[in-house]
Amino acid sequence: MFVAVVCDMGSEDSRAAIYNLLPQYGFERVQKACFECTSLSEKLLAALKRDIDRITDSYDTVRLYQYPVEGTLALTVLKENRWRRIVVRDPSRPRE
Repeated sequence: MFVAVVCDMGSEDSRAAIYNLLPQYGFERVQKACFECTSLSEKLLAALKRDIDRITDSYDTVRLYQYPVEGTLALTVLKENRWRRIVVRDPSRPRE
């Protein structure tokens, strides 16, 4: 799956840690605080989220844009040490 990670880190230590972590999972830096990977498995994504949990604190915000997730775009946000997922569905298509 395609995954983009956008980071808004609260400290230089957190920023350095996540910027060093993402290339280990195959991410390439495409903008100052945006990384992309075109072939991340569900298993590696779960491991990445666990690693991000370990290096972030409540001042950090991380957004993961994932496609496809059950044929849709999913946005997963880590804010105040909690993960939340938003699934973006095509409004013109009926829900199954």
